[in-house]
Amino acid sequence: MGVYERQKKEKEILEAAIQLFASKGYQSTKMDEVAKSAKMSKGLIYFYYKNKEDLYMAVTKKAFEELKDVFRDTQKTKGKSGIDLIKMLIENFIRFTENNRMYQEAILNFMGLMAQYNDLEKRKHIDPLILESPNFTHLLEIHHDPAKIGIQIISHGVRDGSMRPDLQPEITFYTIWTMMIGYERLRGPIEYENKEIKISTENWQNGFIKLINDLLVGTIQAQRPKAVQGSLF
Repeated sequence: MGVYERQKKEKEILEAAIQLFASKGYQSTKMDEVAKSAKMSKGLIYFYYKNKEDLYMAVTKKAFEELKDVFRDTQKTKGKSGIDLIKMLIENFIRFTENNRMYQEAILNFMGLMAQYNDLEKRKHIDPLILESPNFTHLLEIHHDPAKIGIQIISHGVRDGSMRPDLQPEITFYTIWTMMIGYERLRGPIEYENKEIKISTENWQNGFIKLINDLLVGTIQAQRPKAVQGSLF
């Protein structure tokens, strides 16, 4: 089988798995159903992916690749200051999570998995089939790629003067990304009609972006310090 044909089959399997994981959930989806949806034999599915765990890691890898594209496409926007790029990135990230719920869930699941993986005692409780997955190994290498682009955008903003000169790019971006993830997680409670707190989704998004803008821009009088390490505020 040629490279093109192999890639085509892998794509078809992933597309079938993504649809099933999104509609039924990972736990309820069976490899038989993936094979049926992809119009392939179960044996062929296992030829490409060792088990359902490996397939889910492949879907997670695809999710990170798609997220990286969102970050990269934002960064490539010409003629924009760093602060404008960050605001665009937030809007693009929100749109990504709205349109790709399954991807976002897979990404968050992997982040939680990494908290276990980094602790040698907790690592023992991770499903061995996940640890043996070639796609999990690849994820260990690429999962920081979107953040690297975000850090570059913050650095750009500090250099072009659109952001405060005292910002440390790595700490700043990971703090902003934490807020972005929290925003996505709280969207459900905010959209709930019978909540007692009076806040609309539109006002919340506008206020969220404005708050991050104000945090990053700071005051006009801010001066570049001689030496600052790890300061966000």
